[in-house]
Amino acid sequence: MSNMYHYATVSKALDDLNEMGFTFDFNLHDEDIVKNPSHYEIQHIYRYEGDTNPDDEATVYGIKSTSGKKGVFVAGYAANSDNGAARVLIDLSIKGRK
Repeated sequence: MSNMYHYATVSKALDDLNEMGFTFDFNLHDEDIVKNPSHYEIQHIYRYEGDTNPDDEATVYGIKSTSGKKGVFVAGYAANSDNGAARVLIDLSIKGRK
């Protein structure tokens, strides 16, 4: 993991990542992240915390695959937003810390 940014909103983070070429939506295609986590590297991470409601909290990941595909994954903190790919990305981000 190389970069952590602090944006005012999740949509601003997504816009900037899109401009940097992170255009693939890994939320729609997360099954490979779960099956092959070693094929992915988190290059950018952004955590957004809502002011009053924990359901407003999210993490935006800028991910690059070993095949060169660059995209984003948005993981929320609400109880219904927990999935396998989000857990894998948390593990990857922890392993990537220096």
